[in-house]
Amino acid sequence: MLQIWALDGIREIEPGHDLVAEVVRVTAADAHRLRDGDILVVTSKIVSKAEGRVVAADDREAAITAETVRLVASRTDGAHTTRIVENHLGIVQAAAGVDASNTPAGTVLLLPRDPDASARALAAGLRARLGARIGVLISDTLGRAWREGQTDSAIGAAGVRVFEDLRGGVDAHGRPLVATLPCVADELAAAGDLVKGKASGRPVAVVRGRPDLVGDLDLPGARSIVRPPEKDMFRQGAAEAYAEGLAAAHAGESLGVSPA
Repeated sequence: MLQIWALDGIREIEPGHDLVAEVVRVTAADAHRLRDGDILVVTSKIVSKAEGRVVAADDREAAITAETVRLVASRTDGAHTTRIVENHLGIVQAAAGVDASNTPAGTVLLLPRDPDASARALAAGLRARLGARIGVLISDTLGRAWREGQTDSAIGAAGVRVFEDLRGGVDAHGRPLVATLPCVADELAAAGDLVKGKASGRPVAVVRGRPDLVGDLDLPGARSIVRPPEKDMFRQGAAEAYAEGLAAAHAGESLGVSPA
C-alpha cells in the first residue's frame, strides 16, 4: 500500500540551516519515524534557502536572463511576458526556476546549484543519523507541453531509481513492451505535492510503499531525466521555429539559393 503524508513542524529555513537536523527533529516521534525504503520529496525552495541561493534582484527579469542558457519560447500577454527557457541545469521551465514568492523584498530565489548533489548530501546525512535507507527527491514546479497547468517534477534525486524500466517485458495480454519507461521520480514528486500544497508551510513529504525504488546513493540522479539535445524534438516554440525558418529562407534567397 502506498502512503504519502506531509511533515508538520518544519521551521522557516534560512541560509546555513541544517536540513538533515530539521528532518530528524520533526520525524523523531514514533508516528513519523522514517524507516528503510521511505522516500522524502523535498521542495527545492527550502534547499535553495538553506544553501543561500537568495540573491538581491530588484528586477526579476534580469535574474531570469542571468540564469538562462537558451530561450525556448516567449509570449507577451498585456504587460506580462512569460519566458520558457533552458537554465544552467539543462531544465526547460518558465522563468528559469527563478522564484520571487516568499522571499524578502528586493530578492529572488534561485534553484540549487546542483540539485542531485543536494539530494545526495541530504540522503547521506539522513541515512547516517537514522540508520535507515532513505531516498530523497528534490522537486520543483514545471509546466508540460500541450497541457495547461503545472505539476511538481523531480529536479534532484539520490538513492532513488528515477525510471522504472519496463522495456523488454510484456503487458497483461502478452504483448511486448517496447517503449514503456515511466519516470517514477516525477510521479512521486507530483504525488508529494498533493499533500504538501503550495502555501501550507509543509515543504517535505514522505512516500512509503515503494522500497523497490530505493537503492544506493550512486544511482543516476534527476539530471538523467533531462532529454539530451539530439533527442529533443521540441527545442523551440512554434512561433520561434517558424521565425527562424523564415529568416533562413530569406537569407538563402538573398544568396541566390532556391528552396529545396
